[in-house]
Amino acid sequence: MSGKILKQVEEEVERIVERFNKEHLSGQGRAYVARFRGNYLYLDRSDFGNVGPICRLKYTGKMDDWEFAIYKFTRDAYSSDEFFFPGEEAS
Repeated sequence: MSGKILKQVEEEVERIVERFNKEHLSGQGRAYVARFRGNYLYLDRSDFGNVGPICRLKYTGKMDDWEFAIYKFTRDAYSSDEFFFPGEEAS
């Protein structure tokens, strides 16, 4: 699929991120922030007002099937080759 993410998909993603922030990060000075560009969803994290990239998801046309790429600070780029955050172990 190419092109822009549908508005109703963007709205659903915003609801999911808002619900997660409220249920898990409320009162901590942290929050996840969604931004959209074309068929990409960029998920950033705000820590006490400092916002930085976390990952990028590519919309494939299905709400439950996105392509994932983590942001690599060392390369200042997104990488789909990584499956875990640094320090995470596969279970």
